[in-house]
Amino acid sequence: MTIARERTADLYPTRGATEVSTPRQDPVVWSPPGTPGPVGAEQLAGLERDGFLSVEQLITPDEVAGYRAELDRLITDPDIRADERSIVEPKSQEIRSVFEVHRISEVFAGLVRDPRVVGTARQILGSDVYVHQSRINVKPGFGASGFYWHSDFETWHAEDGLPRMRTISVSIALTENYDTNGGLMIMPGSHQTFLGCAGETPKDNYKKSLQMQDAGTPSDEALTRFAQEHGIKLFTGPAGSATWFDCNCMHGSGDNITPYPRSNVFIVFNSVENTAVEPFAAPVPRPDYIGARDFTPVR
Repeated sequence: MTIARERTADLYPTRGATEVSTPRQDPVVWSPPGTPGPVGAEQLAGLERDGFLSVEQLITPDEVAGYRAELDRLITDPDIRADERSIVEPKSQEIRSVFEVHRISEVFAGLVRDPRVVGTARQILGSDVYVHQSRINVKPGFGASGFYWHSDFETWHAEDGLPRMRTISVSIALTENYDTNGGLMIMPGSHQTFLGCAGETPKDNYKKSLQMQDAGTPSDEALTRFAQEHGIKLFTGPAGSATWFDCNCMHGSGDNITPYPRSNVFIVFNSVENTAVEPFAAPVPRPDYIGARDFTPVR
């Protein structure tokens, strides 16, 4: 059951007539100093400052092989391809992403429950957590398209109704991340400013935005200002490495025109104390498989 939007203050206005910047009004790390967990104090301080932290090996090579095999099984299953939770590339018609993968696959459900994963999310967010979104991303070589610059929280606030910035994502590499195959880029420190984008949210915007971002896209002027202020960090690393990043980081990725595929599993954890209300800037919420309405804590 959701709470009426008029009872929930909108701390981060967006999708209005003009682009608006709002200083962050929430912590990045919600747990008190010294809270036990997988992440050390120095790493947590880096997350607070930069908006991200990298883990050189979150899962082992043997585990990578198991998750890769499961990814390959899913993207070659005709039933999965026909499922509305699968998103295909506009040009090649190959599967780009499979959403709600922790419900489709017990293998990936196990990864969500792994203490190295959910334990880190609990430590950062200072509470029990649930999965707001999960997906596998497939970025094959020779033409897989990227994602334009955006803040995830802008979409999750506008279209899913997440009230506060109490959400953390992890991208776990299942293939090598080179500096040439369309890797994740983040503007360090950009998470401290919320950029409310201009323009109303079209009906059923998710059907287009999951293939190519439009509504919720920052202006060139704002992106130039952010890049000049914060710079751009490109993430590379072996299969099994991971990047945790705050929900409000300005990030994106380029096309992959190399022969080298880039695949990852992406999990979004939200605090059970920050559950979704009605969307702040959209006619109706996105489907549950994109923005969960089941707030059951991960156990």
